[in-house]
Amino acid sequence: MSATVKIVDEISKLSVMELAELVKALEEKFGVSAAAPVAVAAAPAAAAAAPAAEEKSEYKVTMKDAGSDKIKVIKALRTVSTLSLGAAKEAVEGTPFVVAESAPKDEAQKIKKTLEEAGAKVELS
Repeated sequence: MSATVKIVDEISKLSVMELAELVKALEEKFGVSAAAPVAVAAAPAAAAAAPAAEEKSEYKVTMKDAGSDKIKVIKALRTVSTLSLGAAKEAVEGTPFVVAESAPKDEAQKIKKTLEEAGAKVELS
């Protein structure tokens, strides 16, 4: 049995949700889109009609600097993460530190606000 046939057999066992996740992962991995091709003449019109920029739904939260009161920042970091005391201390001392890799917008803003109130400098990207 060829590799292609084996892959098709495995894919046929996936649910619709799993297939959607697979398509998204393949698009990200290979930098392509599974969207249907559009005629070249329609491309300029579509570009003009497209919104300026879509708002991101997930953010990477990075603590760039812990500031002068590291104890307050360690406590704040522990409230917004699952880090132990020792791990939070290491994170604060070793900034920059990624607090959340892909947090929803509201959660990312909440984390940023909590850490900034403690004196840290935080960046959302």
